Amino acid sequence: MSPLLCPSCGAPVAQRSAAMPYAVCPYCRGVIRWSSAGAESVGQAAELPFDVSPIQIGTGGALDGARFSVVGRVRWAWADGGWNEWLLAMADGTHRWLAEAMGQFQILEECPQADTAPELAGFAAGGELPLGTLVTLNGLYFVVSDSKIITCVGAEGDLPFATPAGWKMHSVDFREGEGRSLSVQRDEGGMAAYLGRYVELADLNPTNLRAIEGWDIPEALRGSVRAGGRA
Repeated sequence: MSPLLCPSCGAPVAQRSAAMPYAVCPYCRGVIRWSSAGAESVGQAAELPFDVSPIQIGTGGALDGARFSVVGRVRWAWADGGWNEWLLAMADGTHRWLAEAMGQFQILEECPQADTAPELAGFAAGGELPLGTLVTLNGLYFVVSDSKIITCVGAEGDLPFATPAGWKMHSVDFREGEGRSLSVQRDEGGMAAYLGRYVELADLNPTNLRAIEGWDIPEALRGSVRAGGRA
């Protein structure tokens, strides 16, 4: 796909997924919205803080039998830490998120029917979800395990939404007895919910991982790290 020009600095910006309406310029950090009318500058993304991850834009893999490519990333932080959420463009035109925190990986998929649960509808309307709250969704039972205010501290690549510096949300995480998870996030624009499950990175058959100095590459991942890569 041919690069388009950033409306702020004029630099070429690769568009990796035609389905994504937003991108972050790697040169000036401008947030760009693409449309049939052209490119529009809609804000400024923060510079991504340093972190060590084997995932990078362009990492590929397979999920549930379908190939994917990593096309974007959002970095979130809270009072005691931070994590990455990598956007996966699936070969069938859909997308998923790969959350990465402290060496653990979780596949997340948006759940638009989440507000059918009364507790989540109440949260979407501005209510609270105290720790231990039980929510039934899609026939599964989830319990609130964490609730915090999070801040977007950086982004890159193609994305389904704008990522202005300092964007804050109220994020609530749930756990389910069979290992599934649920995450709901709310800002002044509304609520989004994502159903998830934990995975091992090797199970995604990754390609083009980033080489990290001092990282002892697990046997299952050898051959998937790009030669000449660096942290």
